Amino acid sequence: MRTKLLGASAGAATLVLVGAGLAGAGSAFAADRPAAAPAAAPRAAAVTDLVGWATQNGGTTGGGSASATTVSSASALTSAVGSSSAAVIRVSGTISCSGMLRVRSNKTIIGNAGATIVGCGLNVNGDRNVIIRNLTFRDWNDDAVNVQSSATNIWIDHNTFSHGYDGAVDIKRGSDFVTVSWNRVFNHDKSMLLGHSDDNASQDTGHLRVTYHHNWFDASTQRHPRVRFGNPVHVYNNYYYKNSGYGVASTEGAGVLVENNSFESVPDPYHLGEGDSGPGSLVARGNLLVGSGGGQTGGSVKSIPYAYTADPASNVKSIVTANAGAGRISL
Repeated sequence: MRTKLLGASAGAATLVLVGAGLAGAGSAFAADRPAAAPAAAPRAAAVTDLVGWATQNGGTTGGGSASATTVSSASALTSAVGSSSAAVIRVSGTISCSGMLRVRSNKTIIGNAGATIVGCGLNVNGDRNVIIRNLTFRDWNDDAVNVQSSATNIWIDHNTFSHGYDGAVDIKRGSDFVTVSWNRVFNHDKSMLLGHSDDNASQDTGHLRVTYHHNWFDASTQRHPRVRFGNPVHVYNNYYYKNSGYGVASTEGAGVLVENNSFESVPDPYHLGEGDSGPGSLVARGNLLVGSGGGQTGGSVKSIPYAYTADPASNVKSIVTANAGAGRISL
């Protein structure tokens, strides 16, 4: 069966019948057309593979082949992530702390089974090449993961976030080349902010390039993500469920491609502008809207430069709920 797309004005397309799926690579403002035959499509990435903006700019390898160090206390974690040396850090058990722990360059931070960070968050401030995977964050008193001050090449993958004070994953102040993948956010309000202020165009324009894919926004309220200035920002194959505020907002000249996502019971799946922030551009294609609003689109978005394969939107719910969050992969 071929894929039927409706509502293609301003580059938008809402998926109403799903067949072979959509090939992902290429310009975000290319004309919508029937999907290629399955045999011609590139191989879909495994749930453990790095895809998206963090593959660019030399790639993201974290601590690489450094010998792993296991930490189980706040003091040991603080020391390990703050070291100037490349490191692979395995978090064991539940670590209680407060504030933000500074993470320096060339770090891989991996949670062992059940690893949980309670009360504090990780701050990548101007550093580069950091991987954060398989951790549960809850009850943080600032942000859970904060990427700022021109930090580059960051991969935030297979984590679970709940009951926090501010952002689950906030990316700002000229940071770039970031992938946020296979995470679950629930029982939380402000999920993922991209660009902190309408007044920061001079630092942010030309940066804030982020890929959000296969995340599960599970009745979280808003900012999935809320975007300023970044272009292109790629939001694909995420599952949105009962988000009472909104799904995606493109503001302040940002360019956001919203592609092959599944929205279920989301009154406002995506729109332009937010609060006092002026509109950006948003192109929507291949999305599945179930019991949800129609969304708002406008303008064009720069081309996506990396290879990827977008799952058909009709498969996203089952794929994401089976694989997103901490404890779903073995590392």
